[in-house]
Amino acid sequence: MGDSKNNDVVLKFNQVANAYDKQRRNLIPCFDDFYGIAVSIAETGNETPNILDLGAGTGLLSSLMLKKYPKANLTLIDISEKMIEVAKSRFDGMDNVKYIVDDYTNFVYENKFDFIVSALSIHHLLDEEKKVLYKNTFQSLQEGGVFINADQILGNTMFLDSLYKNDWKRKVESSELSREEIASAYERTKLDKMANLESQIGWLKEIGFSDVDYIYKYYNFVVLYGRKIDRHD
Repeated sequence: MGDSKNNDVVLKFNQVANAYDKQRRNLIPCFDDFYGIAVSIAETGNETPNILDLGAGTGLLSSLMLKKYPKANLTLIDISEKMIEVAKSRFDGMDNVKYIVDDYTNFVYENKFDFIVSALSIHHLLDEEKKVLYKNTFQSLQEGGVFINADQILGNTMFLDSLYKNDWKRKVESSELSREEIASAYERTKLDKMANLESQIGWLKEIGFSDVDYIYKYYNFVVLYGRKIDRHD
């Protein structure tokens, strides 16, 4: 992610950090299924899994993972310091949560993970950056580890993409959000660099992920899944 793009992302998400969680249900029409399914497919027999949350933001997805795996060791990485500050408040007093303020695209981790998860973050990367991240993610997983990406995608055609975006705007406009909050959300969409679903599934398979699929799809909201099995880095 280039420096200027980094600065834009940091600025926009620093500004909204404190209100971010409160706005989620209004900005994600499929909120319960979107996050609920992402967590439900994170299955392991390990009661203390190592979990990495890419673009963790305020720790919303991580908090849901912790409800399922309360003894998990969590690593949250995000480029926005303000977002991480909110996450620290959320998990205050917990010694099983680690925080990293950095660009996760090329970050090298000390440990390998049972789960690498992400929600509504990777679509801010350029396609080439997504490919690099997916490769690094594969390498950072334990054998048998799982990658789950709950994110937004580009429609396969201009017509479908317009259909997706217009539906989202109608629902946001009829939500409880203020005009200022809606305007801020629209402004953040200028940071989007979405890729279509077929391309991303193809990239994950090429890198070596097994059982690649989209487990859930609601217009342009999808939950992508892939496992690292019977492979060697």
